[in-house]
Amino acid sequence: MAMTYDYEHKEPAREAIDTRAGPLLLEFGTAWCGYCRAAQPLIAQAFKAHPDIPHIKIEDGSGRPLGRSFRIKLWPSLIFLRDGQEVARLVRPDNAQDIERALAKIA
Repeated sequence: MAMTYDYEHKEPAREAIDTRAGPLLLEFGTAWCGYCRAAQPLIAQAFKAHPDIPHIKIEDGSGRPLGRSFRIKLWPSLIFLRDGQEVARLVRPDNAQDIERALAKIA
């Protein structure tokens, strides 16, 4: 699994995220969010250097438990995890280099 292009409407359980081995990028946002759409080419560029890192895009919104458990306030929010532990977080990233550096931390 590499970069994902579509948001998941059904979010995974927090326990499944916390117990997952290896690297994982969680992206919270929505398809209609302008900030989220603007970040997609940056994320795609960063993934060129780390194509094997799994990426799950979660459609977030009011009352969505996974986003609330990660204290998501703005979109897109990128949560970089290694063995279920948060290693880095980027909110509304504006360059591919920051995303690539965060991916390298979990690779």
